[in-house]
Amino acid sequence: MIRVIGTALALGLAATASASPDGDFTALLADEWAARQADNPFLEDVIESEPPQPMTVAPEDYERRLARDEAFLRRLHSIDRTKLTADAALNYDILDFVLTHRIEAAAFEPWRMPFVSSNGFFNNIAITLTQSRRESVDDFDVYIGRIRSLPAYFEQQIANMREGIADGFTMPREIMDGVVDIVAAQAVDSVEDSPLWRPFTELPAHFPAAERRRLMAEGRAAIERQALPGYEAVLRFFEDEYLPNARRTLAAIDMPDGREWYLYLLRYNTTLAEVSPDEIHALGLREVARIRGEMADIIEEVGFDGSFAEFLEFLRTDPQFYAESADELLREAAFIAKRIDGILPRYFNKMPRMPYGVFPVPEDIAPNYTTGRYWWPPIDRSLGGRYLVNTHALDKRPLYNLKALTLHEAVPGHHLQVALSREIENSPPFRSVLYLMGHAEGWGLYCEKLGREMGIYDTPYERFGQLTYEMWRATRLVVDTGLHWKGWSREQAVQYMADNTALSILNIRTEVDRYVATPGQATAYKLGELKIWELRRRAEQALGPAFDLGAFHDIVVADGSMPLSLVEARVDAWIAVSRD
Repeated sequence: MIRVIGTALALGLAATASASPDGDFTALLADEWAARQADNPFLEDVIESEPPQPMTVAPEDYERRLARDEAFLRRLHSIDRTKLTADAALNYDILDFVLTHRIEAAAFEPWRMPFVSSNGFFNNIAITLTQSRRESVDDFDVYIGRIRSLPAYFEQQIANMREGIADGFTMPREIMDGVVDIVAAQAVDSVEDSPLWRPFTELPAHFPAAERRRLMAEGRAAIERQALPGYEAVLRFFEDEYLPNARRTLAAIDMPDGREWYLYLLRYNTTLAEVSPDEIHALGLREVARIRGEMADIIEEVGFDGSFAEFLEFLRTDPQFYAESADELLREAAFIAKRIDGILPRYFNKMPRMPYGVFPVPEDIAPNYTTGRYWWPPIDRSLGGRYLVNTHALDKRPLYNLKALTLHEAVPGHHLQVALSREIENSPPFRSVLYLMGHAEGWGLYCEKLGREMGIYDTPYERFGQLTYEMWRATRLVVDTGLHWKGWSREQAVQYMADNTALSILNIRTEVDRYVATPGQATAYKLGELKIWELRRRAEQALGPAFDLGAFHDIVVADGSMPLSLVEARVDAWIAVSRD
């Protein structure tokens, strides 16, 4: 059986619990993690549970999980935080945030819409299943059992979406064609074309020949008899039921309880307690104007004779800015990443041990996927992190943006951030898999601008690429609130981004569909980045020559993802100590 690294730690925590605040809290952490493992075996942060549990996503399952979370939160609040150690108090505050927001989200029953524009239960399940390392025959028997359970799992998800249709809680019809294309890519005709088949082509060489034949035969039968018909049923549901009944509006506030839902999503994604859509919109407009000024300076620097729009068209169409092959794009991304690796110690005191690699976005999701993304390493450490670069439509993947993308998704952005979170000493397991948008994505955007100090941008066009990525995140503040609060149309959002960013129209349409599908998420990047820069300026002004950039970065990122309010408190405490 595959084991989750963290299970032994959780059990050890429980074993050391005693009749004290720290002991009570330690036991609570172990119980919460064990409950998560047992009840959510297909979360990306849980590879396998012991014994294997079925996938259950019916409404009553979510009600049970809500009741459990409410009990955990009451138990947490019964512990005297003032009597905890400093490390335990930090864990307390983070768990308080997590449980509070899980409970608040549950009131809106988001399980009725289990997908977004680029991914959902229909493709995440294959990614989760196939990325785990399997070393024994038993591991593969469990995997085959998971495949056999897919039809029942899909039936529950379809029932949940039917409830969403009845309630008017659906994805907008206007962005559904791209979603259906992704579902269709999973509904393949042959076993060999299914991503679920790949592990059977990589059976360990030490397996006896008879077991290899049995596993391949049973795996083939499970994919052919359960998985493929299951995916086909999901596709038929989307085409026959979901598309005709999906809502004709775009804004989150147009759904039942939509205004409250959107305000909640802004609070959760930004991790900021008080966020006003109107204030976010206005801030976005100011940031767009500021960045446009810096862009104009670069246009003048390169001597371009034309308007801003003409310069963007030049960037979008001139062959010099684009790779001629997928391999060329991947090689360039890998070169940039290794160059950054070599100078990280100048800017960070604490470095992760976990490596990462550069990979293309899988073909089945690439057409509707973002330009690049970071995939976490499995919790069992069988693989490193994955910096994914989208090699679909190469004429829409400009090279002048690639350094900013690499700084954000690989190092010192998400890989460094995630790898450090997996390596926090004596940390409860839930901390190692936590990913809060305001902190995590704010950090990624901060790192793009940090690349200026690091000397990564060599040409004016690459500096413009960094600015257009910053502009991309600034326009998100305007577009997200415009779409979900102010009644913007999809085309209005596309045009606003086309007018202000150098992104290709393909990328812009993909991004706008993502913002439509995930209300509030896109605002986390710029708001988080601005908060980190605010804290850095505060520390620089307070400490003067004593300011240590590496130490500041460690305070912000080395202890994993947390609400920005806690990051601020930690920076203020560090400033106070550093002054003494």
